[in-house]
Amino acid sequence: MNKSSKIRVLVAKPGLDGHDRGAKIIARALRDAGMEVIYTGLRQTPEMIAAHNTLCPRIVSLLREKGLDDCLVLVGGIVPQEDIPRLKEQGVAEVFLPGTSTGDIVNFLRENVRPRE
Repeated sequence: MNKSSKIRVLVAKPGLDGHDRGAKIIARALRDAGMEVIYTGLRQTPEMIAAHNTLCPRIVSLLREKGLDDCLVLVGGIVPQEDIPRLKEQGVAEVFLPGTSTGDIVNFLRENVRPRE
């Protein structure tokens, strides 16, 4: 890893336990070490921590509620293969995994974006 890449860490506190001092200490130590830290807060469910399964369907739902039926929702990053069919069933147009070329993404958009009427 080169010096310009920052390590990104997700710190989550699952369950109903309301004590998060340890998580905050870890988050601060990692931040002080130069890492990008995202702390999700208390009382997270496993589904919330595996954000793509919770957040992406909610984004699709909100877009549809606002009448934006023609928006493509794309997901990129580390997504387990077994989660991809469920995401697509819930309205995600495509999932791009690490290593996908930007050309593939450009081609997907060119082939699937339709002009608004």
